[in-house]
Amino acid sequence: MRINKYLAAQKYCTRRGADELIQKGRVLINGKPAVLGDKIKEKDVVEVKWRQTKYRYFAYNKPRGVITHSPQGEEKEIAEIIPVQGVFPVGRLDKDSYGLIILTDDGRITDPLLNPEYAHEKEYEVVTLDKLPSNFKRRMEGGVDIGGYTTKPCVVTVLGSKKFSIVLTEGKKHQIRRMCGALGQSAIMLQRKRILNIKLGGLKPCEYRPIEGAELDAFLKGLGF
Repeated sequence: MRINKYLAAQKYCTRRGADELIQKGRVLINGKPAVLGDKIKEKDVVEVKWRQTKYRYFAYNKPRGVITHSPQGEEKEIAEIIPVQGVFPVGRLDKDSYGLIILTDDGRITDPLLNPEYAHEKEYEVVTLDKLPSNFKRRMEGGVDIGGYTTKPCVVTVLGSKKFSIVLTEGKKHQIRRMCGALGQSAIMLQRKRILNIKLGGLKPCEYRPIEGAELDAFLKGLGF
């Protein structure tokens, strides 16, 4: 296994972060400085010499019409709106969706939070254009073909004739909208309410709050840290 992949798997940092540590001479293999591309074996001893960074984590309510990142033309992205420097959004919400986004400067959490293999819960509230059919909950929860891919089982709660909540453990592009479309529905409002134990709560659009204390401990524990 390559050394950068190993360090990422051990949750020291991302692969890119591992490469930076290697270039700075802070990674040792059997007492010798590692080189980019080095491979390690089971019996090898890996040491990482670095000062622990105090990472920052925020819950942010992305408003409708704002791009998570990589805006085009006159579009605005989160980084242009928030006054906190040096943090980035983990994951995406499309332009017409709104709600909870995690902002951080901790690149270690990106893969465990977004990789569907870890099956972390994300909860959304959705309003549809038309009335939901009686079999909507059963069909959504059982998995929906969204174009060559069948979604994993999920939990759906019908909240009204045109409103439901859904808890997913994966995040395909435009997944909920595509699931609705496959069942003849059109999602006209889509809000993310929760990521693991982090809840949107009473945050207004464009507001953010720090994630800290017991809430942060539970969040990181849920990610395997």
